[in-house]
Amino acid sequence: MNVALRWQSTPANALDAEQLGDLASLCLKLEVETHPKPGLVSHVDNGAHSDMDAELLCRSADTLRPFLRDLALAGAEGAGMSRLRAIGVAAERAMLAETGGVNTHRGAIFGLGLLCAAAGYRGALGIRKSLGDLVSQRWGEDILSGPISLRSHGAMASRRYGAGGARAEAACGFPSVYEIALPALRAARKLAPCDEEAVRVQTCMTLIADVTDTNLLHRGGEEGLHFAQAGASAFLGDGGVGRRGWRERAIDIHHAFVARNLSPGGSADLLAMALFVDRLAP
Repeated sequence: MNVALRWQSTPANALDAEQLGDLASLCLKLEVETHPKPGLVSHVDNGAHSDMDAELLCRSADTLRPFLRDLALAGAEGAGMSRLRAIGVAAERAMLAETGGVNTHRGAIFGLGLLCAAAGYRGALGIRKSLGDLVSQRWGEDILSGPISLRSHGAMASRRYGAGGARAEAACGFPSVYEIALPALRAARKLAPCDEEAVRVQTCMTLIADVTDTNLLHRGGEEGLHFAQAGASAFLGDGGVGRRGWRERAIDIHHAFVARNLSPGGSADLLAMALFVDRLAP
């Protein structure tokens, strides 16, 4: 798989809803084309997942493109949360129809979809606030007061372990994207210049180390979360992608996650969101 960065030559403030949908879908594919990500599906293997592979994830990303476009358009038109939620529900139905019922991108529909709406809104008004701030200010209260999914593994883990989860993350303006992922992404470009895959690996490891990933809690409980965080922290403390032989060490961590059936799906979603926000930073 070779993901072409078709949007690199387009100024961020010139992107329309169609282009924002394309960019968001592309960021989902870039997350897939990143290896090794501990426990996660990539173009190399299926990680800790028996129900999905890279081809399915890319088909899912293509299926979601028009809905991500519609979310950007709705944001540009000043839509409230009820309209955004309706588009998100339609996106989830289309995803499940395409994947035969496999939840490939439910979390990304929520988080990346809100960022698309914020990007559309920001572009329409010509303002320079961060996308995270716009999500929090425009829709944060409705996000927290809206219906809670009873099917989401992340939501169930949030209730069981008292973790904030995706709703709190979005309502607060995506602090994991702005305070963890983006600084890691930009620092990694100094560690591994001209190697964007390595940059994404470093960013993903940082997210795993620092975020309370409810997908890890669902699969491995608190012990699994702590194991994952310790492994990623050790990788980073040992120099991360800036040290010779980093790929072999990352592959070892990946295999250890797979052996424990651990998959940090929340961190994968946050990586895709960070790639989107990084491209659109004012």
